[in-house]
Amino acid sequence: MTMLDRMRRHRNWLKWSLALVCLAFVVFYIPDFLQNPAANIVTPQGAVAVVEDHEIPAEEFQRTYTAQLAAYRSAYGAAMSDQLLKQLGVDQQVLMQLVDERAALSEAERLNITASDEEVRQRILKIPAFQENGQFIGEQRYQQLLSMQRPPLSAAAFEDSIRRAIVVDKLRAAVTEWLSITDQEIEAEYRRRNDKVKLAVLAFRGDSFRPDVTASDAEIAAHFDAHKDDFKVPEKRKIKYVMVDAEAMKATATVTQADLENAYNDNFEQYSTPEQIRASHILLKTEGKDENAVKAAAEDVLKQAKAGADFAELAKQYSEDEGTKEKGGDLDLFGRGRMVPEFDTAAFAMESGQISDLVRTPYGFHIIKLTEKQGGVTKTLEEVKPQLTEQVQQQKAQQQVEALADRLTPLITKPADLDTVAKANGLTAQESALFARDEPLMGLGGAPEVAARAFQISDGEVAGPIGTSRGVAFIALTGKQDAYVPKLEEAKDKVQEAVIAQKARDLARQKATEVLAKVKTAEDFDKAAKAAGYEARATELIARDAPIPDLGVAPAVTTAAFALGQGAVSDVITTDTGAAIVKVVEKQEVGETEMTANRDQFREELLNDRRGRFFSAYMVKAKQKMKIQLNREAIQRVIG
Repeated sequence: MTMLDRMRRHRNWLKWSLALVCLAFVVFYIPDFLQNPAANIVTPQGAVAVVEDHEIPAEEFQRTYTAQLAAYRSAYGAAMSDQLLKQLGVDQQVLMQLVDERAALSEAERLNITASDEEVRQRILKIPAFQENGQFIGEQRYQQLLSMQRPPLSAAAFEDSIRRAIVVDKLRAAVTEWLSITDQEIEAEYRRRNDKVKLAVLAFRGDSFRPDVTASDAEIAAHFDAHKDDFKVPEKRKIKYVMVDAEAMKATATVTQADLENAYNDNFEQYSTPEQIRASHILLKTEGKDENAVKAAAEDVLKQAKAGADFAELAKQYSEDEGTKEKGGDLDLFGRGRMVPEFDTAAFAMESGQISDLVRTPYGFHIIKLTEKQGGVTKTLEEVKPQLTEQVQQQKAQQQVEALADRLTPLITKPADLDTVAKANGLTAQESALFARDEPLMGLGGAPEVAARAFQISDGEVAGPIGTSRGVAFIALTGKQDAYVPKLEEAKDKVQEAVIAQKARDLARQKATEVLAKVKTAEDFDKAAKAAGYEARATELIARDAPIPDLGVAPAVTTAAFALGQGAVSDVITTDTGAAIVKVVEKQEVGETEMTANRDQFREELLNDRRGRFFSAYMVKAKQKMKIQLNREAIQRVIG
């Protein structure tokens, strides 16, 4: 770690607050999590969810959600708008992560796995954000760092999150420590990822032969008889639905000046670019040295700098900050609070071009030269008014949707209620066409949540509220069509397309066979291919999973290529789209020295991956036995 990294780390808390979420658990995917009927039970006041007996307080959800939003905005800046953040589903990501953690805690509790106070203390002492010169920064500064979070974080809440992380780590270890990996597996996987080839590729795509083929009625009938199951029509269903449409409500949402001012003030940092400076420094370290001697040496360098010597050259000659000395001490642009306090205070008090006196920090003596100063800029409310108006309208519409959905939920208990309740509330009950599980619903757009529930409910049952990209839906089943094998007349167009595609691929392979005879033993592969009417496409050095020109990711091609020696030409390789011939122009294989040097690190990487996947699978099964309750109203209050 460079000195610059160490100077900045105490103000880099965001990374650690987010890391706690990631450290505590693996994300255990729940395919029907948000559609699980048990997830709609109201939780205790103040909790956004409860997993078994483990509550997720709204404050914790808000803190984690806010930190995640800040991380996205820090990484992507103005491009990461509120609308885009909503589309990314950050709230659902955070919610599922916290639910997963509580599920792991429940499983750990079942297995009597706990974490002691001493284990918590030792984990905290090892966090770099709480260290200085390898030592704990002290209770006072520890408390200060926690209180600086937004919202502020109490020591008790933070230590509880550390305790949970330790318990989940112990559970993971208990479940997965028995897993191992052999040297043979390590070598095979390392070679698979790191061996490379450079190829000359001839691709024969079936699409290019389609104009040359037709399908007769006899061919269509024969293909259908041999592949009837390929044309099976899946089960389909039909629903009646009522949609509480957020877009419709947005059009009627009134945004006042007070609304805009409140939203602007709540998100003020989003519209502000803080003051930044650029500085260079020369550091003479004091750790393990006579401080007076270091100070005397630093004063000598300072005299040279103030006498007009080239500051960058002085840094290269004298500075002991290995991360910046070769750059002439340049620290690049940084804002207030990014450096340790002593350095920060001195640097921001300077003017551009000025050289400081000696500045003492826990790392030693610094000489600072300010090279650039950029004033902070804040966009006014008027400048962001259009985007803010859109955001507030969206928020108000969403709140109205949630409020109306909550009001309608107890009123819609049977299919007949859809019509009466819709009419009484200015909505319209509509009926869909028949649809399969993976088909879009006309009138609802992309609504996989609705389709999934439609295939779970029975006649006479109502499902809802169901969140969709447009709003909230209530549904009832109105019709079913069982899966069936159609008559040829019904499927004829699809069968004809399949026959033509197959014949085109066959022609492509025949052509490849003809060309292979001309290039297989030719002295000049490229020249022979051109003579046959084809252009060989060259690749860079590629690994097994890399895409290939004109073929994309083609496992059959790369498998064949890696089995050949350098300079060899393959036989015709059958692909999903036709055929290919490749010549191995260059082969780069992992050497024994490289393998030996990386074996231990790669073993750990593979083992962690294997254990992580096993633990995820284990927790998916464990969660199937757990009661998971969500408080949608509390979640909505947090995300606005």
